[in-house]
Amino acid sequence: MFRSTFHITSSPNASNGYGPSWLQLLREPVENLRQLGRRAFLALLGIAVGCIAVVALLNIGYNAEREAMSVFKGMGSDLLVANVQIPSGRRSETLPSITTLDTATLRKTAYGITAAAPLIFTGMDVRLKGHILNTMILGSNAELAEVLGIHLAQGRFLTRYDAYSTHAVLGANLITELESTGVKITLGESIQIGGYLFQVIGILQPKGQNPLFPISPDDAILLPIEGMRRIIPTPQISSVLARNSNSATLEKSSARLQHWLEDEMTGFEVNVQIPRLLLDGMAQQSRLFSWLLAGLGGIALLVGGIGVMNVMVMNVTERRREIGVRMALGARPRDIASLFLLEALVLTTTGALMGAAVGLIAAWSFVHYSGWSSFSLSPVALPLGIGSAVIIGLFFGLSPALAAARLTPVQALRDA
Repeated sequence: MFRSTFHITSSPNASNGYGPSWLQLLREPVENLRQLGRRAFLALLGIAVGCIAVVALLNIGYNAEREAMSVFKGMGSDLLVANVQIPSGRRSETLPSITTLDTATLRKTAYGITAAAPLIFTGMDVRLKGHILNTMILGSNAELAEVLGIHLAQGRFLTRYDAYSTHAVLGANLITELESTGVKITLGESIQIGGYLFQVIGILQPKGQNPLFPISPDDAILLPIEGMRRIIPTPQISSVLARNSNSATLEKSSARLQHWLEDEMTGFEVNVQIPRLLLDGMAQQSRLFSWLLAGLGGIALLVGGIGVMNVMVMNVTERRREIGVRMALGARPRDIASLFLLEALVLTTTGALMGAAVGLIAAWSFVHYSGWSSFSLSPVALPLGIGSAVIIGLFFGLSPALAAARLTPVQALRDA
């Protein structure tokens, strides 16, 4: 007894008007797989699990890359970060204390640099309305706003005319922290830093943390860099941030900036970093990690493909009598091969679609419960997951289909 009935019907869809109709071509594999029962379901499950792994891991890797890059979103692609350090083996007492830089000369010397801001920072206690708060004090110049893209929520930023004034600008997080203790800050109020009173002239909008910068303006009190001598006995520039007009000339501008700083800060060790190159390296590393995850999913797909091959081999063995009868009634070898390939195609496509849906749900759940900003669909996850699942299923189903097509009617009926 064989499971399905083979009808020789003329159809405009078939080549030369021979063979079953398209509807029967689709209906018959579904019916044959349904009769296989648990074996077909387990093979389908193997394909689905492999597709789940590919789709979920690619999407998770893609979103991990986006989340990591979003941390550097405010950095910009045209910044240079120069770190100034004391060379190993030398004592700070033997080096001069440098608290200012002529950034106007730097802009003329290092062509392409439009703004530069030296930084001096320290942590100390600040007294305000009877409250004492330990915070960071950041000394810089008026160009810091242009370099970092800082915007004001209230008041104004430091200017070159504030160089020797006791003016201060407060970061957004610092204001939030003070308000949580019941202290409300308004423009014009005075805060005590060290032995001096500084007048609040501005409050910053939130900017966000930048891992490449030594300190976030959101968490600091900004003072004119010249005024740092009031609160630090021997202040020293530790970093210089510069903005370049053209990201294509960053490497040339980096070399010019380093050469100029080494001349101005003799005896100090200057190291200029290009954040854009770091971002490119991070993006490439994240993509490599995503493809490694996809490779793990591909291994699961291979296991599922072996399951499909096992089911199809058993299917051909059990249906040898049916194959012989079909050939005796006029079915060609390619019709037999197509029949079993269609069954493998239906099996793998169904498993791939189910796996893709579950993989998307799994990836979204991971991103959501990890607290990441948002979920974004990887452009290659679905095509690669579904496509590879179908191709692997067909590849492993090809050998049993060809084995069935090579049978002769006499051999199939005799061995059945």
